[in-house]
Amino acid sequence: MDCWKEAMGRSWIYPTLIICINGFFSTMRPSEAFLTPYLTGPDKNLTIEEVTNQIFPVWTYSYLALLIPVFLITDYVRYKPVLLLQGISFIVTWLLLLFARGVLAMQAVEFFYGMTTATEVAYYAYIYSVVSTERYQRVTSYCRSVTLLAATLAALLGQLLVSLAGVSYFHLNAITLASVSLAFLCSFFLPTPHRTMFFHRKDGPEALPAPQKGLDSLRPEDRDSGSDGQGPAPQQQAEGAQAQSSVLRVLVQLSKDLRDCYSSRKLLYWSLWWALATAGFNQVVNYIQVLWDFRAPSHSSAVYNGAVEAIATFVGSATSMAVGYVKVNWDLSGELALGIFSAMDAGSLFLMHFTDNIWACYASYLAFKACYMLLITIATFQIAVNLSMERYALMFGFNNFVALAIQTILTLVVVDSKGLGLDISTQFLIYGSYFTLIAGIFLIRSIYTIISIRCRNTSVVGEGINQ
Repeated sequence: MDCWKEAMGRSWIYPTLIICINGFFSTMRPSEAFLTPYLTGPDKNLTIEEVTNQIFPVWTYSYLALLIPVFLITDYVRYKPVLLLQGISFIVTWLLLLFARGVLAMQAVEFFYGMTTATEVAYYAYIYSVVSTERYQRVTSYCRSVTLLAATLAALLGQLLVSLAGVSYFHLNAITLASVSLAFLCSFFLPTPHRTMFFHRKDGPEALPAPQKGLDSLRPEDRDSGSDGQGPAPQQQAEGAQAQSSVLRVLVQLSKDLRDCYSSRKLLYWSLWWALATAGFNQVVNYIQVLWDFRAPSHSSAVYNGAVEAIATFVGSATSMAVGYVKVNWDLSGELALGIFSAMDAGSLFLMHFTDNIWACYASYLAFKACYMLLITIATFQIAVNLSMERYALMFGFNNFVALAIQTILTLVVVDSKGLGLDISTQFLIYGSYFTLIAGIFLIRSIYTIISIRCRNTSVVGEGINQ
């Protein structure tokens, strides 16, 4: 039996299966689409102003504070402990949601939820460390498909239980707690990787693409080879020095890689859109339920949040898949697409602000999410196509960090009660103006690019004729 487990642990099928099961149950959260009605309802009895201006901003702040430390620690401790930490954070989040009351307790909920989102980096990073490079595309598609399926099913299940079975929001949260607890248990069955992207490069039998030179080449036993007979204290000092040296080398290499990545104008512009748009997208998703509850109060109207989220996830995944079948010269037309679809996002947000019809708000949200998912898929492909896996992960992580920093500024200025503390309708006017700015930047940039290319082609043709 032990031999069988060891053989399964070495294969790519076993860890892929376990991480997909983990991803399914951790994403299977039917109560999430009904968070605002739950908090403002009789279970927690909070006001919409408390939820918007005091509670929800804590998630953004905690996510920003934890993202960089978790990113580095995740690689150093070989992923599995961080996946276990994610499971614990999920469980604490939903235990507090179920049994705690008051603004301070719900702020604690948002802090622990920020920890779960910060630890999401371990989900994909783990699978890249236990499978060979030729299987990256396949296992990525499996992991991504499982989480999209779980998100769609969770939202749909939540809507059916609320609308048809009359299940309370409290019991929806109990179902979510059971699901994330199963995900936590699955994490224990994951084999611990022997190699990682940055800190543990030489431990495994197979190197990752474009490896750095010898981050772990100075082993303690090699460094102490001439110190036979010495006590454990010098050896511990050597190990401590090696760990510090390894961390320093990784940080220096990361800074060099970032500089090289952003030296490419093409990657710089795609990354700029990524950071700006992701900040706005996360802000909209974080507060959309508050807007829906403002347009159609949950205590007096039927709530269809789950159905809308299920359709939005499905439409978003369909548009993402469609990108693979569209033949477009993205080098020429990519920035134009960023400008046009960002303008459509801005229009959707303006409609959410100006309309009082909840169905128009739902439809606008569907259009907004579909446009963003389409563009983020294109940006992901354009950024990743010429990068090694290490730089791929590093650049995406840094782009998300910049996005989160921008989102934190938006939250602090627009939402937080210590800032402007704007009402939810005015907030969406600000978000629409924000996406208008993004659209303007990339439309102007795309026009400049197209004109420059045509002028170059014209000059080349003219030179050819003169010769």
